[in-house]
Amino acid sequence: MNAPSRPAIQQNPDIRYLGKLLGDVIREHGGQDLFEHTERIRSASVERHRGETPTDLGLDRLGLDDTLSFVRGFGLFSMLANLAEDREGVMVDTKIEFASAVDELKDHGVSTADILAMLDDALIAPVLTAHPTEVRRKSVIDHRARIAELMQMRDTGATTTPEGDDVAEAIVRQIALLWRTRTLRRERLGVTDEVDNALAFMRDVFLPVLPGLYGQWEKVLGERPDSFLRLGSWTGGDRDGNPFVTADSLRYAQRGAADTVLTHYLDALHQLGSELSISSELADIAPEVRALADASGDTSAHRSDEHYRRAIIGIYNRLSATYERLVGKKPARPPIGDGEPYDGPAEFSADLRTLARALAGLGGETLASQGALGRLIRSVRTFGFHLATLDMRQNSAVHERVVAELLKSAGVQDDYLDLDEPARIALLREELAGGRPLRSPWSEYSEETTGELAIIDAAAEAHRLLGPECISQYVVSMAETVSDLLEVHVLLREAGLYRSGDEPHAAIMAVPLFETIGDLENAPGVMADYFALPEVAHIARARGHQEVMIGYSDSNKDGGYLTSCWNLAKASEALAPVFAEAGVGMQLFHGRGGSVGRGGGSAFEAIRGQPPGTVQGRIRITEQGEVIAAKFGTADSARTNLEAMATASMLATLEPQRLPDARYQGFMETMDTLSSTAFDAYRGLVYGTDGFVDFFRQMTPIAEIATLKIGSRPASRKATNAIEDLRAIPWVFSWAQARVMLPGWYGVGQALTAHSDKAQLKDMAQGWAFFSNTLANLEMVLSKSDMALAEQYTELVEDRDLAAHIFPQIRDAWHRTHDVLLEVTDQSYLLENSPKLDASIRLRLPYIEPLNLLQVELLKRHRAGETDERIAEGIQLSINAIATALRNSG
Repeated sequence: MNAPSRPAIQQNPDIRYLGKLLGDVIREHGGQDLFEHTERIRSASVERHRGETPTDLGLDRLGLDDTLSFVRGFGLFSMLANLAEDREGVMVDTKIEFASAVDELKDHGVSTADILAMLDDALIAPVLTAHPTEVRRKSVIDHRARIAELMQMRDTGATTTPEGDDVAEAIVRQIALLWRTRTLRRERLGVTDEVDNALAFMRDVFLPVLPGLYGQWEKVLGERPDSFLRLGSWTGGDRDGNPFVTADSLRYAQRGAADTVLTHYLDALHQLGSELSISSELADIAPEVRALADASGDTSAHRSDEHYRRAIIGIYNRLSATYERLVGKKPARPPIGDGEPYDGPAEFSADLRTLARALAGLGGETLASQGALGRLIRSVRTFGFHLATLDMRQNSAVHERVVAELLKSAGVQDDYLDLDEPARIALLREELAGGRPLRSPWSEYSEETTGELAIIDAAAEAHRLLGPECISQYVVSMAETVSDLLEVHVLLREAGLYRSGDEPHAAIMAVPLFETIGDLENAPGVMADYFALPEVAHIARARGHQEVMIGYSDSNKDGGYLTSCWNLAKASEALAPVFAEAGVGMQLFHGRGGSVGRGGGSAFEAIRGQPPGTVQGRIRITEQGEVIAAKFGTADSARTNLEAMATASMLATLEPQRLPDARYQGFMETMDTLSSTAFDAYRGLVYGTDGFVDFFRQMTPIAEIATLKIGSRPASRKATNAIEDLRAIPWVFSWAQARVMLPGWYGVGQALTAHSDKAQLKDMAQGWAFFSNTLANLEMVLSKSDMALAEQYTELVEDRDLAAHIFPQIRDAWHRTHDVLLEVTDQSYLLENSPKLDASIRLRLPYIEPLNLLQVELLKRHRAGETDERIAEGIQLSINAIATALRNSG
């Protein structure tokens, strides 16, 4: 298809400004020769992408030292371009603001009372994970954040910073520091590093941003909803395939969270004490405030008439004692006197509300609910003493082995692993109905069992210290059966977290993670059988909801993009009546990654595109790696993206169905056919083609990606070369580096082309949010892929006949997908209907191509046995730079 020429790119002025400063820094710190050579390559690549001349880029004239500097320079430009686009809102994940969504719902007959009732029972949670897709060091991210702050000052016309530095010079200084900052990690990230990185985002962004958002939403609604948007985390609790996550990791994460949130509260109290200078000589003081002041132990004559300040001193003293009890050290700013630790956040909040009620009596709601005190009260409601709910996660196979060992050691069952599913369920239910634990202090257990019991004990300890909200979900990876969930209950009972009897109770919810295509298809049956157990049904109804996690990554690797998307949607819809019949609310947890191949793309559109009746006001979504920095790296981007989650969830729950039933049914039947065709095509290539594993491992930098020290867990679940055992992140990451991006599109073109009724496909693309969003994400992937560059990577495949057999299939399928997508979406070129995203991707393509070409040459030399350390470093730098430029590559 011959696409007409696209409009010229209107470059973001911030990109021009920051790019010029980077050029000045390269000239000053790298030398004139490096600057001129970099500029020649840049200009030639831009010209080539404009189609002006088939210019030779001159990459072969770069020595190894200049290659390293060139790659760093292009990588830094991409990072600065990302920053500029984030400021402009190119990557903002929203279409409708909260206030507009409320108005839209009212137009549909949904009242404010209905909205408040839904929000009071809602849970919307971004869950930060430690999945290794963030290639940048924390130092680099911190410099980027500082540049963003300085650019905001520049926007206001400020010429100096609060510290007295010239703003323009300070920006140049940060870019120069970036140039001199080591890009690559020397040591692999440990679990504690991952915890610290997550806590830094929570401290710097989420803690200050969320209370302000709630303040805006309260004004829109006219009332104060409960804290429906809360924070989750996997760092320190996700041990699926990661042997480095232990009981100590969990304790470190919980202690760090308590440290972070309590320090925030103590600082807020300190500021509040400065603000509430109300004197009893000028205002009546409520008896409750006088009681708090008298209990503070503050006898300073200077504050004898300032009862609010004295009350806050007493609250500060008590919170300091709480900090010392939970964190194990004294706070940085010591208390003025002694105090009893708070039993929990509710008691702390009660004291704050006492002040708020008294202030309301003095000056109305303005004094009581606005400002520092109102934000602090909201913070305590939202974050408690635990900051974020930490999930535990482990593979079901581990639970099987541990429970089998416990049962055998206790003399209950010698061959648990040999039992069929009904026998397992019967045995586990019998055990859970009894009161005695299986563990004995006189028995010796394997290292695996000892470790699993230790982390359960650490969870129980966290509950005693921080309350039940600190850990409320236990995710079971590769869940396939009811016994996979009951085994978790058995383990929880060993630490007192599961109680049997007439009123059975599980302090932590067992959450099945359905990951493969087969597991997704079986999910409704598994949950129906689970709820059929009276004790399970009782626990779930008492809780009010049960969570199910659906995995985007492994389902994609198993069945391809289109089949994964459709089976996730079908599983969600099929689960809804199962939950309704059980009388239990459904809470879906979406295990999304950054790339489209792992469920990435617009969260706003993804939530609104969920099947009718499946959101129900309760949704959790994983946020990982580079996506955390992109969406929550600054207060402004976090504010916008968090509001997008809240708005989309509210609309998906309360807005009327947008498709008539008959039309929707027809679309579903067509999707079944499309999915089946796409599945066959994908499986035929990936799992049915002889030599495909060798082709994949040699064409892509999968082996070299494994050398990047970006995460604590291994790249594969097992020590095999099988794709089934490879984790989804390196699978997607490596295809992105080679610019194929196969997991995000392969099979779709075959399916759409084979469907004869193109008019129906166009109708689906225009009228069905699910299909429209699926195609939009596909379109973005196609725009970032490049078959000409990908063909360069085939030179790395040792078996030339194998490369000649497989790559043409991929290339032809890409072109078929490209053409049929344009036909179905009525476009003449990719992203014609998304001009901002189109400009963003086109802007950076000339900067990525030289990086890909250099990477191929470095890979050839590395795999040929050259031992110069600069070659390996250049490969890693190129991986880093390409991932930064592509933004959502892992």
